[in-house]
Amino acid sequence: MGKLIINQSRVTAEKARELAALCPFGAISGGAGSLEISSGCKMCRLCVKKSEGIVTYEEDAAPAVDKSAWRGICVYVDHDGEKIHRVTYELLGKARELAAVTGHPVYALVIGAGLGDEVRRLLHYGVDKVFVYDDPTYASFRIEPYTAAFCDMIEKIKPSSVMVGATNLGRQLAPRVAARRRAGLTADCTVLEMKENTDLVQIRPAFGGNIMAQIISPNTRPQFCTVRYKVFAEPAPSDAPAGEIVPMAVSADKLVSDIAVLASAAKPKEIDISESEVIVAVGRGAMSESMRAMAAELADLLGGVVACSRPLVEGNLYDAKRQIGLSGRTVNAKFILCLGISGAVQFAAGMKSSACIVAVNTDPTAPIFDVAHYALVGDVNEIVPGLIAKIKEAKQHV
Repeated sequence: MGKLIINQSRVTAEKARELAALCPFGAISGGAGSLEISSGCKMCRLCVKKSEGIVTYEEDAAPAVDKSAWRGICVYVDHDGEKIHRVTYELLGKARELAAVTGHPVYALVIGAGLGDEVRRLLHYGVDKVFVYDDPTYASFRIEPYTAAFCDMIEKIKPSSVMVGATNLGRQLAPRVAARRRAGLTADCTVLEMKENTDLVQIRPAFGGNIMAQIISPNTRPQFCTVRYKVFAEPAPSDAPAGEIVPMAVSADKLVSDIAVLASAAKPKEIDISESEVIVAVGRGAMSESMRAMAAELADLLGGVVACSRPLVEGNLYDAKRQIGLSGRTVNAKFILCLGISGAVQFAAGMKSSACIVAVNTDPTAPIFDVAHYALVGDVNEIVPGLIAKIKEAKQHV
């Protein structure tokens, strides 16, 4: 952060009035020789540009960090107490790519109880070391013990970057650990790049998806980011294990928690579009009741599920669990058919990694065609019935 410096000796009553009128936030007041800027200031620095030297901006000196003391890329291993979430494997694959730039090792951090077989499975995914905090205290997720173990690993091992899956658990844990370490965190990254000086370039849509922000944390370590499931490709496991499992522990006083887990129960299984290989996605241009019925029929014929864009969730036509996009779910389907979807940045970011994307839209300039592999310019009300008929005919001859 920086600060505004006022040269009071140059302030005149006329200039004070001009600057007060200029400020869009009403944060400037005063008269000759007594200009003041209140807490309402948003640091837009318009006054700096227009004050002719009366107000100047001074950047605070950035604290120095010894980047050479921080080494390695750490992936937090997300699990449900029995199985490791597949987002972990995706992050390990990406971590190996990033580590190739700097020559750093790849670490995995496991916090749990009795995950022996699952921990050993990690050694098939290019991990150099797996740091394991295994204790009955970690059998159920409680934020205080998990945070203590996470911070303990960071203090002892000093990884330069930390990657966490943007699951329900990861979204709770990563911000707490980053705040305790006074480090930066970028949520829901869609692209990650590594500089040779170990700065992690974290890219994600911002301002409603209108821009792609590139965020770095050059003055803090470690660098934290969260990534959604299906954003990166999952690597194939190696035949032979490699790497080392390192047992870790923290003192008993750090495992104290104000949370008591009285009971836990598995949620009823729901449709998860993130796991679906075939998806028929419906947008604003195909939101009529008849089109939604045809989309459901088409998905059934293809052995897939129906998903949607954000407007249909906001219109209470579909459950939020069926929404594709940065404010919904990220998918990586083998085949996705987009019906009447314009292709806003947030939607595209949630599905563009799918293997085969077919889009139908009446607008030949629709952004969805920029990511689609096959583009059909036309009316969904004419194309979809014909497509259903062709599939039914083909099935009869199988």
